[in-house]
Amino acid sequence: MAKILVVDDSALSRRVSRRILEGAGHSVADVPDGLAALERYALDKPDLVLLDVTMTEMNGLEVLRQLRVMDPGAVVVMATADVQTSTRELADAGGASGFVPKPLAADAVLRAVAAALGRQGAAQ
Repeated sequence: MAKILVVDDSALSRRVSRRILEGAGHSVADVPDGLAALERYALDKPDLVLLDVTMTEMNGLEVLRQLRVMDPGAVVVMATADVQTSTRELADAGGASGFVPKPLAADAVLRAVAAALGRQGAAQ
């Protein structure tokens, strides 16, 4: 199973994500903001990052951009309640490997994670 970093400023969303992902056998670490995400990513090199789009200080699209600079092969699935097409297009253009809507549903999260990890495995 994969090592996953959950980045979300909502403690409730982090708990829900952790419960879903750990329930599927993944190893999960979580952080509440973008700066902590960049630091944790550099230390842990997770297989996948589940990244909230809307956060204070540094939004998820900026975190995505910086992760891709640090590691062009970073696998990032964006999570957001913002269902605007423009947000998804920005995430896709930034190199996101997937997109999952909030509120998080277990089947949607696990499908997006499996698809993103499958693409990563296919590229290697």
